[in-house]
Amino acid sequence: MKLCSYRRDGQDCYGVMRDDGIVDLTRRIGDRYSSLAALLRDQALDEARLAADGAEVDFALDGVGYLPPIPEDVAIFCVGVNYHDHRQETGRTGETWPSAFAKLRQSLVGHEQALVRPAVSNIFDFEAEYTVVIGKAARNVAEKDALDYVAGYTIVNDGTIRDYQYERSVFQGKNFWRTGAAGPCMVTRDAAPDWADTVVETRLNGEVMQHATVDQLILGVPALVSYFSRQTLLRPGDMIATGTPGGVGHRRTPPVYLKPGDRLEIEITGIGILANNVIDEADAPNEEN
Repeated sequence: MKLCSYRRDGQDCYGVMRDDGIVDLTRRIGDRYSSLAALLRDQALDEARLAADGAEVDFALDGVGYLPPIPEDVAIFCVGVNYHDHRQETGRTGETWPSAFAKLRQSLVGHEQALVRPAVSNIFDFEAEYTVVIGKAARNVAEKDALDYVAGYTIVNDGTIRDYQYERSVFQGKNFWRTGAAGPCMVTRDAAPDWADTVVETRLNGEVMQHATVDQLILGVPALVSYFSRQTLLRPGDMIATGTPGGVGHRRTPPVYLKPGDRLEIEITGIGILANNVIDEADAPNEEN
């Protein structure tokens, strides 16, 4: 099952994404579960599946304004240099522990929403990331039990302002307003393909920039869920972005950075395509994320 969040007629909603459109769950079970995060908190995925089973679609796939799958202000944990090929292109050596940082919700937009190149820099890069969505509270979880706490997976583009990242701090470079994206949906864990068959691919204006399989991760999903659960309480809806493969724009010769007019597509097997166009900050709508 693929679950998505979106805005329609000024209302934030959620539903089941199918090939032929979206089944709106807000009007079916929204009186009990106000959002996808609430659905996860109440362990009600089976109820969502039952509500959507056999239902006619309510909207076309292009009939809504997509939000990140979990629009609430959840915790977003990100892991750096976690693919072997990306480690090689960065020149990093093996570290004992993951390189980790936090990402602000305000830095993310939904599928088909504009990525904003900030006014202060044009060194704007992309990073495709296979991302875990936590399904139930997790604290001090053993690695062997970690997948029991995973609701599903989504795509994150960990958009990065590279000069701020390297000259100031990772946190600053990773958290500019609307420089990243998440979506288009969360695929539930039972419907996700085996990692060995899960391909991560980034296309910039149709040209393949990144291509890898998820089984090339240095630290896999169970290790990362366990690791972060030993630091803090992971809550339903929290996300863990597992790192990006090689091929980022900053490491190319010459470097390739996002510019207004570009179209970025990130495709991950079983989830779909997260697509966004790039605009300048001067052209961005003056509204809250």
